[in-house]
Amino acid sequence: MNVKKFTAPTSREALRKVREALGPDAVILSNRPVDGVVEILALDNDDVASLASPSMASEMDAPRPQLNVHADVPAAPAAPAPRAFQEAPAAPAMRSFDTSSAPAMRSFDAPAAAPARHPLNPSNAFLGLDDLPAAAPAPHTYAERRAPAPEAPAFDMAAMTAMMSAAIAQAKESAANAAAAEMNGMMSELRAMRGMMESQLAELSWSGTQQREPHKAGVLREMLAAGFSASLARYLIDKMPAGKDAAESMRWVKTVLARNLVTMADEDAILDRGGVFALVGPTGVGKTTTTAKLAARCVMRHGADKLALITTDAYRIGGHEQLRIYGKILGVMVHSVKDEADLRIALKELRNKHTVLIDTIGMSQRDQMVTEQVAMLAGSGADVKRLLCLNATATNETLNEVVRAYQGSGLAGCIMTKMDEAASIGNVLDVIIRQKLNLHYISNGQRVPEDLHLADRAMLVDRAFRGKRDAAAQFSDADLPLMMAGLGNLNNDRSLREVYVG
Repeated sequence: MNVKKFTAPTSREALRKVREALGPDAVILSNRPVDGVVEILALDNDDVASLASPSMASEMDAPRPQLNVHADVPAAPAAPAPRAFQEAPAAPAMRSFDTSSAPAMRSFDAPAAAPARHPLNPSNAFLGLDDLPAAAPAPHTYAERRAPAPEAPAFDMAAMTAMMSAAIAQAKESAANAAAAEMNGMMSELRAMRGMMESQLAELSWSGTQQREPHKAGVLREMLAAGFSASLARYLIDKMPAGKDAAESMRWVKTVLARNLVTMADEDAILDRGGVFALVGPTGVGKTTTTAKLAARCVMRHGADKLALITTDAYRIGGHEQLRIYGKILGVMVHSVKDEADLRIALKELRNKHTVLIDTIGMSQRDQMVTEQVAMLAGSGADVKRLLCLNATATNETLNEVVRAYQGSGLAGCIMTKMDEAASIGNVLDVIIRQKLNLHYISNGQRVPEDLHLADRAMLVDRAFRGKRDAAAQFSDADLPLMMAGLGNLNNDRSLREVYVG
C-alpha cells in the first residue's frame, strides 16, 4: 500500500494533482488544511483490494515476537511495528535455533505437554518444529479471527440503469398527469364558454322567432303547462312547418305526439298469448292493485285454473296478505318467494299455467337492490316480461330516473297508474315518448277490475292539453327566451333523435 501526500494552495489544485498522479479512480483518505495549504492523502485504486483483504503472505512477513521454547515464560515483546505505509523489516531468522538440546520438546508427542501456541504464530513454522507430529488445530486460530473482510459490493451498472429508468418514467408520468390536469381545466373552461355562447345565441334566436312567429310562443306555453319538457317542446317547435297559424300549429303538435306514442292495440298480447309477467316499479306506485286488476281480466277470459299469482313482497307488512285476499276472491292460489332460487322453483312448478303474474317488491329507483331484482327476474329460468308502473303524479325528472333504473336488459312495456290523481299527464307522456316505451294500460282508480283501461293515444294527448290554456298564461314572454336558452344543443339529446315529426 502506497499512500501519497499532495499539497496545494486550494482544494481544486490539490485534487488536480491527485488526478494527474493517480488517475480519476484514486481514493481520497483525508483532506485537511495544514499551515495555510490543503493537504490530501490519496491511495491508488489498485491498492484498495490489498487494503480491504490483506494477503496471508503480508501477515507472515510481519515481524513476530520471539518465543523461548526452553522456558514457560514468554519472550520479551518485539519492537513496535513500523507505519503501515512503510515497508516492514525482515523478521529475525528463527530456523537456526537448536531444538535438539531442549528437553521439553519431547513432550510434543503427548497432547498434555504440547507447548502453548503463540497467537501470532499458531503453526510454529518458524520455530524449527516441522519434523514434529502435527497437533490438533485450535478451535479459534488467529487466521480464523483475522479472516479477510468481505469485499465491498461491486458497482452494479444494471441496477443503476434500472433506477435511472424508473426515475425517468416517474418524471414522465408526473409531467403527463400535470399536462392532463391542465388540459382538463382548459377543456372545462372551453365547454363553459361554449355553453354560455350557445345560451346567449339561443336567447337571441328565440327572441327573434317570438317576434316573427308569435303563434310558436303560444304553442310553447301550452306544452309547458301540459307538463311536457322544455327540450321536447323546443324540438317540436323548431321542426314545425312554416306558414301555420296557432290552431294549425297546435293540431300539428298533437298529431306528432300521438304518432310517437306507442300503445297496445288490444289485450291479445297479454291475455290470449299468456306468459310470465312481472310488475315492477317504486314503492306506492300501485303494483299490487294493478296485478289484481290484470288477474281479474285473465280469470274472466280463461278461468281461475289458468292463472297463478306470485309475490316477492316479504318485507312490507301485510304486502303479501293484500294479494292473498285478491287471490282468494278470484279463486287463484298465491305463491310467496324470497329469492331467485324460490322463484325458479315456483316457475318450474307453474309452467303449465297459461298466465303467471308476479308482484315484486317496491323500492326506490336509487336503491341498489333494484339491480338485484332485475337480475333475479332475468335469472329465473323463464321468459319473464317486465311491465313498469309509472306514477302519473311524478315529475319528469323522477320518471326518467325510474325508467333508467328499471330498464335493465329491456322492458316489455309500461302501465300508467294514478291518472285520476294527476293534475297533468304531459310529464309521463313525455317520458314514454322519449324512452320509446310501449304503453299497455292506464289505471285511473282503485276499483278491481273496472279502473284499468287500454291506452288510447288520441285520448291521452287530448287529455294532456285539456284545460291548460289558463295555466299557460303563467309563462310570460320575457321568461320564454331564458327557458329556451338553458336547453343547450338539442342535437346532442339522443332521446329526441328518434322522435318522428313527419
